[in-house]
Amino acid sequence: MSTNESHGALHIVCPHCDAVNRVPGERLLDAPTCGKCQLALFTGKPADLASARFLKHIERSDIPVLVDFWAPWCGPCRTMAPFYEQATRQLEPRLRVVKVDTEANQDIGARFAIRSIPTLALFRNGREVARQPGAMDAGNILAWVQRNLGT
Repeated sequence: MSTNESHGALHIVCPHCDAVNRVPGERLLDAPTCGKCQLALFTGKPADLASARFLKHIERSDIPVLVDFWAPWCGPCRTMAPFYEQATRQLEPRLRVVKVDTEANQDIGARFAIRSIPTLALFRNGREVARQPGAMDAGNILAWVQRNLGT
């Protein structure tokens, strides 16, 4: 639990316009919308983020961010995609769930030393706290997140 969460306000980055929203912690489950673009802050689908957007989400969000580093040509990545989306519906709004195409965003792949795909990485307060290479089904994704967040 972050300091802001204990005081009731969480910074949540919009997956549509990247505006940073302050959401009362007790309202997180009430389908909050962005104050700037008015779209839902949580969609039940992973947000597909490019370089600058990705960094804003991991650096400015008070909730943990789960990232799937993938590429369109990767068979295991395509196999895992529906499971990742299924897990997203269960993880939001406690986490922001995103995907980063390492083929289109090679700078991000290099910055975070992504050596194989798919790779899941979990960020909290701007720092990577866990990493897991290889495709997983939804149950294993959920269990891995729970293990690494202590929930």
